[in-house]
Amino acid sequence: MVRQKIQIKKIDNLTARQVTFSKRRRGLFKKAQELSTLCDADIGLIVFSATGKLFEYSSSSMMQLIEKHKMQSERDNNTPEQLQSSNLQSEKKTYATLSRDFVEKNRELRQLHGEELQGLGLDELMKLEKLVEGGISRVLKIKGDKFMREISSLKRKEAQLQEENSLLKQQSQARLNEEGQNAIEQGHSADSITNNRSLVNSSHQDCNDSDTSLKLGLAFPY
Repeated sequence: MVRQKIQIKKIDNLTARQVTFSKRRRGLFKKAQELSTLCDADIGLIVFSATGKLFEYSSSSMMQLIEKHKMQSERDNNTPEQLQSSNLQSEKKTYATLSRDFVEKNRELRQLHGEELQGLGLDELMKLEKLVEGGISRVLKIKGDKFMREISSLKRKEAQLQEENSLLKQQSQARLNEEGQNAIEQGHSADSITNNRSLVNSSHQDCNDSDTSLKLGLAFPY
């Protein structure tokens, strides 16, 4: 079946008109949101119902969008001279706002340092005290966290140094044991050589004695 096209005209039935308004309004706001998201567009919608009830949607601040629309309309309607004057006035206004903000922030900073407190009331002093206490608490927390990280790092270094020291002790002890074993083996070898030399000398002496006895005609000693 072909969908019948709805004739665009005022709906006479009050209930049907209210239902249609509610549905179409939600659909319109949904499409506006999708358009803003998909195309990165600034969108502002203002809708008044037949009873005067306000409905609005804005992708950002509605007041900023209205101000932007107003400035754009002035640019479109003004001559170049008027546009230049309007831009100059806008820049002066922006500069004045930034200057006031700068002065106010400097005053707050000096008060945080304990200066220019004489003109403050009790409520302002209590508020300032809470700000200072909150700042001190954050500083102490960050300081404590840094201390704990530093202590943990030192403990890890200490454990690493102890492990390296233990390994060096083991290597040194193994080297001493090896050198001691070599010294013992070398001592045994020297004793063997000394004993062998003694035996050889003794044999030579016996042979010499035998030769002497034979030469002299003496009885061979048994």
